[in-house]
Amino acid sequence: MLNICLFEPEIPQNTGNIARTCAVTGARLHLVRPLGFDISEKAVRHAGLDYWKDVEIIVHDSVKAFMQENEGRRLYFFSTKGRRTYSDEDFREDGDVYFIFGKESKGIDEEILFAHPGSTLRIPMRCDERSLNLSNSVAIAAYEYYRQNGFPGMERKGELTARKWEEQ
Repeated sequence: MLNICLFEPEIPQNTGNIARTCAVTGARLHLVRPLGFDISEKAVRHAGLDYWKDVEIIVHDSVKAFMQENEGRRLYFFSTKGRRTYSDEDFREDGDVYFIFGKESKGIDEEILFAHPGSTLRIPMRCDERSLNLSNSVAIAAYEYYRQNGFPGMERKGELTARKWEEQ
């Protein structure tokens, strides 16, 4: 199962959008304190719309606590500082996988990245730009995981509202 983990998120709208991504894909959402907002805030709920009820959310007290609780698990740290790209990694093994993202203003602490060089991944972008939006980064990474795993539980066919595709 895919687990999306946000270390100390600061912007409620990003977390709401990420919760929505988790809801539509079936990923579990981990929030690591301190949070820059209260998860009951209107901005978070609005961004997640009516998807909150469909998301399993686990709140951790600190980055240190999260790291201790999940030692030995498949952890991937997403950062602009990673040497490898997310598409270089094979996410198809069984078991839980954790995609970890840092806070919007600073990312993941470099000591953590330095301790996990083989599992620190980046999303390619032009070198003169700072970073992607956090919720966009989560979506890119999550859908790569699901693509590699055959989109489990997402086999729904697209349907038109007023016509049928077969009419073409």
